[in-house]
Amino acid sequence: MHKIHRAFVLLLMVLAGMPSVVVHADTQERNYGAKYSNLKQISTANVSDLEIAWEYHTGDIPADPGLTAFQDTPVLVGDNLIVCSVTRKVMALDPATGNQRWVYDPKSPPSTTNKCRGVSVWTDEQAEPAQQCNTRLFLGTSDYRLIALDAVSGKPCDGFGEQGVVQMEASKPMLIPGEVSALSRPAIVNDVVVVGSSVMDNQRLDAPSGRVLAFDARNGKPLWSFDPLPRSPENPALATWQDGAPLNGGGNVWSGMVVDETLDLVYLPTTSPSIDFYGGERPGDNLYTDSVVALQGRTGKVVWHFQLVHHDVWDYDIPTAGMLIDYPHNGKLVPALVQNTKQGLIFIFNRQTGEPLVPVEERPVPQGGAVAGEQLSPTQPFPVGMPAVSAQGFTPDDAWGFTPIDEWLCRREAEKLVTGPIYTPPSEKGTIYQPAPSGGPNWGGGAYDPQSNIMVVPANTVPLIVTHQKREAVTAAQDTSKGHADLSAGFTFSNSGSAYVTTIKPFLSPLGAPCSAPPWSKLTAVDLVKKEILWEVPLGSIEKLAPVPIPLELGTPGGGAPLVTAGGIVFLGFASDFKFRAFDLKTGKTLWSQELPASANSTPITYEYAGEQYVVVAAGGHSMWAPELGDSVIAFKLPR
Repeated sequence: MHKIHRAFVLLLMVLAGMPSVVVHADTQERNYGAKYSNLKQISTANVSDLEIAWEYHTGDIPADPGLTAFQDTPVLVGDNLIVCSVTRKVMALDPATGNQRWVYDPKSPPSTTNKCRGVSVWTDEQAEPAQQCNTRLFLGTSDYRLIALDAVSGKPCDGFGEQGVVQMEASKPMLIPGEVSALSRPAIVNDVVVVGSSVMDNQRLDAPSGRVLAFDARNGKPLWSFDPLPRSPENPALATWQDGAPLNGGGNVWSGMVVDETLDLVYLPTTSPSIDFYGGERPGDNLYTDSVVALQGRTGKVVWHFQLVHHDVWDYDIPTAGMLIDYPHNGKLVPALVQNTKQGLIFIFNRQTGEPLVPVEERPVPQGGAVAGEQLSPTQPFPVGMPAVSAQGFTPDDAWGFTPIDEWLCRREAEKLVTGPIYTPPSEKGTIYQPAPSGGPNWGGGAYDPQSNIMVVPANTVPLIVTHQKREAVTAAQDTSKGHADLSAGFTFSNSGSAYVTTIKPFLSPLGAPCSAPPWSKLTAVDLVKKEILWEVPLGSIEKLAPVPIPLELGTPGGGAPLVTAGGIVFLGFASDFKFRAFDLKTGKTLWSQELPASANSTPITYEYAGEQYVVVAAGGHSMWAPELGDSVIAFKLPR
């Protein structure tokens, strides 16, 4: 099953997508992340009648794809539907026909990572409505620029930075082109543009800092910066680092951010520090990494924080922007933030104070088998009573195969490795991570229906093997910026400056299929108030991955996020079988599906225009999950 083998090898190489806050034009929900629309012209009763309204091609498929994924979430701004292609070209389309109105090309240099998850929108309440750049689009680039465009014409805003561009600076010189980039959608809170960053993982111990930068939305002047790694003795978080903070980097915000403008807060989901899988050079809990951090928008000062992984050696970045909802708690609706994690854990906080609305307890986690020099945290935080949407560990008894021989071989291999519950540490023997560093949930996160308190969240489920080798025992190591002659051997990270070199690879059978039971990806519905799983369904058929096109719904590698509507529907692409689906929110039943030119590893939007409801999705595939790439933006609506 060569194709399955290739697809799942590639899936688990993706340790971190880069999410962003979703924008829904009908409610102008630019910063809340709940991915909910109150439109209901399209309902469970008529969704099966959906038809293609129009299809647009960006024309943007890189000749050397590298890591290419068309993950854009378009946004309706006035009479323009704004699209961002994989190389950051911004297009304005007619929302009813898909006809192109203008294109802006930022001329980003060639990158190993080609993706754009969208632009942010801001309106200057102090400007005249007809003034140019009264409404602006903000875009980050692969060469770490922040660009402001006029939302009507697509022309750069001259009064912002230098002719509409601010060239941001990394905390230290980059050793690799694109080592630091701005790949997620900026957040905007009360006229302040807040920009996270992507920092290449596992290149070097002294990686650049994951600083968050803030700029005046009108003129681009720097306002403040926040370093998730404490550098000053006055910072109380420094006590959680011992000797490591001055050396380490990372802790960046590659995923999106959400804001509460009334509270003047921006919420950061931070990532692991460098390097991902070994913490011997950074003893301690390592605040503010792997945390939800609430900053004051005006000043960048920390208002509250909550660390979700202590001393991360699993690459369990906080992978997605939180969802801001009103959560029923003790007879009242409390402004809350719901945070999904790669581990499949669901945390809910009072978003004003950081108080957990679902209790969190510290539980002992495995300590044995860690490599020399490692200093693990004895406990990790778990939400009490809230179900996990991912498996919480792996043992030889969990081994699976298509045939009894396949299963026996998988079990025998598992018995040679270190296995156990979640947070079992990496080892020189090789440790099975379940969930994998790719999740569980990843950059897309979930979607929430405020009427039923149901959250739906997609997740990948295939485990990964992580193996350390002492540096002196390794003769040559490929880093992640180079090619890989044998994908089945996995990736080897050089971890320059660290004591260990790390190899990661998926846990596969000799047939090339996962050694874990299907589904290999799934969509789960959780009642956040009752704290129970309502239903789970596999996401996708393996027919395009297997050598024989058998339509088995076993779940496929994927990425992206769902959209929930008041019509009782969950719209989701995600899977690598090229299907775009509509599920019944109450039951998980598939009500409609449409085959696309490529997979929709993106987040759909919906809007009403000229009295008709449209659902739009970017369908361009993912170079690591299937070789077929595309450049389509497709709109659906009901027939007249």
